[in-house]
Amino acid sequence: MHATTHVRSQSLPERWLLYDASKFTLGRMASQIAMNLMGKDTPNYTASEKNGAFVIVINADNVKTTGRKSEVKSYAHYTGYPGGHVEVAFEDLRERRSDEIVRQAVKRMVPKTTMGRDMMRRLKVYKTMEHPHSAQQPVTVEKIRS
Repeated sequence: MHATTHVRSQSLPERWLLYDASKFTLGRMASQIAMNLMGKDTPNYTASEKNGAFVIVINADNVKTTGRKSEVKSYAHYTGYPGGHVEVAFEDLRERRSDEIVRQAVKRMVPKTTMGRDMMRRLKVYKTMEHPHSAQQPVTVEKIRS
């Protein structure tokens, strides 16, 4: 009889992945990043453990979208106050905080739990090519799996 082994996150080595947002479409990149953060791209995936990768996204200023999304898409949130429904156009958000576009796309694809918040802490998004994680020697992702 075979016993199922439970893989602990402490026993796994850290993985660092580097995505260049100027090379990928926003939604496809975000779904792949969510899979990396959850650890579902590894054969030893365990739902109750943080065995996902650390993900660095650079060039968030140049993220691609298809169709007319850059003209039509907007981001809405509620402040909690009466009349506090705020809507920000995609282009306005791109000018002010382009890193937030990528962060929101990924956040909406990870679980809405404590584990999901821990996963989001492993996501690092930068507007330009510069990032302080060169010591971790991240593996550059060239293409997205289909």
